[in-house]
Amino acid sequence: MKLPDLPVREVLDELHDALTAHGTAVLVAPPGTGKTTVVPLSLAERTEGRIVVAEPRRLAARAAASRMAALLGERVGETVGYSVRGDRKVSQRTRIEVVTSGLLVRRLQGDPELPGTSTVLLDECHERHLDADLLLALLLDVRGGLRDDLRLLATSATVASGRLAELLGDAPVVTAHARTFPVEVSYQPPARNERVEATVARAVRTALSEVDGDVLAFLPGAGEIARTAALLGDLNVLPLHGRLSPARQDAALSAGPERRVVLATAVAESSLTVPGVRAVVDSGLARVPRVDHRRGLPGLATVRVSAAVAEQRAGRAGREAPGRVYRCWAQYEQASLPAYPEPEIRTADLARLTLELACWSTSDGAGLSWWDPPPVGPLEAGQQLLHTLGALEDGKVTERGRRMAALGLHPRLARALLDGAERVGPQSAAEVVALLDNGGTLTDVDAELRRLRDTRDERWRTEVRRLSRLVPGAPEAPDPALVVALAHPERLARRREPGSPVYLMAGGTAAELPHGSGLGDVEWLAVAEATRDPGRAQGLIRLAARADAELAVTAAPNLVSEVDEVLWAGDVVARRVRRLGAIVLSERPLRNPDPELVRQALADGLRKEGLNLLPWPPEAVRLRARLAFLHHVHGEPWPSMADEDLLATAENWLGTARRRADLARIDTVQALRTLLPWPEAARLDQLAPDRLEVPTGSRIRVDYAGGEPVLAVKLQETFGWLATPRVSGVPVVLHLLSPAGRPAAVTSDLESFWRNGYPSVRAELRGRYPKHSWPENPLTAAPTRR
Repeated sequence: MKLPDLPVREVLDELHDALTAHGTAVLVAPPGTGKTTVVPLSLAERTEGRIVVAEPRRLAARAAASRMAALLGERVGETVGYSVRGDRKVSQRTRIEVVTSGLLVRRLQGDPELPGTSTVLLDECHERHLDADLLLALLLDVRGGLRDDLRLLATSATVASGRLAELLGDAPVVTAHARTFPVEVSYQPPARNERVEATVARAVRTALSEVDGDVLAFLPGAGEIARTAALLGDLNVLPLHGRLSPARQDAALSAGPERRVVLATAVAESSLTVPGVRAVVDSGLARVPRVDHRRGLPGLATVRVSAAVAEQRAGRAGREAPGRVYRCWAQYEQASLPAYPEPEIRTADLARLTLELACWSTSDGAGLSWWDPPPVGPLEAGQQLLHTLGALEDGKVTERGRRMAALGLHPRLARALLDGAERVGPQSAAEVVALLDNGGTLTDVDAELRRLRDTRDERWRTEVRRLSRLVPGAPEAPDPALVVALAHPERLARRREPGSPVYLMAGGTAAELPHGSGLGDVEWLAVAEATRDPGRAQGLIRLAARADAELAVTAAPNLVSEVDEVLWAGDVVARRVRRLGAIVLSERPLRNPDPELVRQALADGLRKEGLNLLPWPPEAVRLRARLAFLHHVHGEPWPSMADEDLLATAENWLGTARRRADLARIDTVQALRTLLPWPEAARLDQLAPDRLEVPTGSRIRVDYAGGEPVLAVKLQETFGWLATPRVSGVPVVLHLLSPAGRPAAVTSDLESFWRNGYPSVRAELRGRYPKHSWPENPLTAAPTRR
């Protein structure tokens, strides 16, 4: 067979030698070099056994098989075949089989030795899809223990291959250089407040006016593609994404007589060739898996592409002739792009990966060689979900778990299909699961199911037929909400208040119905999909079905609880509450609540509203200030009197209080005395006396409120007082008062005051109070209260 003249041909001998000598190799080859098609055909010519090519996407798997079969002049299913979920074309003659990464994982679980397979080619490893990372780890485990003769070839479109080669046992790296044409780069940033669809549509029209040939535009998702197509309605527009039927995908991948505008998602970045393209319009955005683990809202997020992805997209314009790329961002933003895309294993929901690991007898992935190991938190969240679904028990996969894994669905959807088939019948369950797996265009599940039936959506119908054959069950009345709730019980939701579009989900997250959803009059929803955009306090409901309280309890009995609650809501509220997760189903007053729960509620009220709920007579205020002074000077064991520290011990001295009104009757003096340390408390009056005796014999109260001892005393009562009094070694601050009780001087050094300050104070007071005695020598004068 004569292989097409593509750049990878120049390194085929080197590649075969590397695989023969080491059993593993890494091929670095940019898009368009022929690594996906020429390399498998060459391997089949020189190697016994079947060649299995693993692609990250179904669309890429079908396209690669079709291209190789065309090169051989055959139909797909003869020498070259493919197997993807719900579609398989292979025969006894098949030597090269293209599969999705996820399907090959399932095949390994069934028979890890892969009998009859000599070589596995892992294509597009640089994209770091979750299934591909898992597949690589499992294949390395197989090669290390069961099949040391299994040859592994990993391909990457980027040069960051060092870690990949290390994982493959320091495998040799073979590089093929693309013969590409020059690509001119221009930047067309969006206008102010311009949506991405409008920016891309404007750039497409510019490209058509400046460049001959077809235009390939990259957009983040199917929704953006549909809206951009509407803006380009007068042009020959072809969409290309994973939700399309195979026939419509093939149309976008086949050259036509008219100029075309192909609007594609990331599927066209590296593993697919779109012929005839001379210009690329890059939105600079991609849709990637993201999980808000705290709120339990997995989904897809729109993010900026990496520099490596932007370069791959640009390269599509120079495959066949000089081309041009129009980047829909400002040129200065280029330098701030991340170098490479974030691996899915760091950001995606890991429930399905966790189930596959459990089936591999390593529920945490220990012992496997990972490109990046799965993060502990998301892995534990996956394990917890699998326990809830009955797929894991004591860390080991159950028989039910193996049945769920065999379905090739996310564990939630597998549970919905298995249990839903028993309750509503295989057909009805499969219809809803197929919708949940692929997403819809309407918010109302029932309306979306009607639309799919009316439009005779072939892709959805094919998946429904496939799923319904996988599970037993007797036909029953359809109940879409029940199937949704079986998949996502924690997303059962109840309207917060009449007329409000905001719902509280059983998992504790609030989510809002969009305007015009058709579900605005419903109290209960079974939410299938909800997302939360950055900066939003609550989620947005994307897909949901009408439900009711009875359905909610039926679908999620493990979330139902009945508990006695005693809490603070402006006062102590005691009630018996029946809940579905965070949702209150019913409540009634509790007559005799647990006293300990009451104390906790009162303490919570004090923490929320402050210690001013308690009475603070002067004696309590003074005692608290004295103790605060001792804690400041001596430290432990004298207790801190800060609000937060008193609140921390509030439950110990609330006594028999049962409601807010009782707090106003608490003896705070006695409560503070319970905090005194013993035997040190016996020296309280010595270390921080409430009163001090002055030379006249008067016992005057010391003020500790400011953190230091202050004594306000008439100046005449201090005549003859030679040294400054001290409390716990701290000089007392004397506020020396006039006969009218106004401060005449402040000092914490009496000796210095008598010597330096008194003469001027004496002169002032003699003029103001001439009838009073103001001796020249206050040290020898008799003190007086008059």
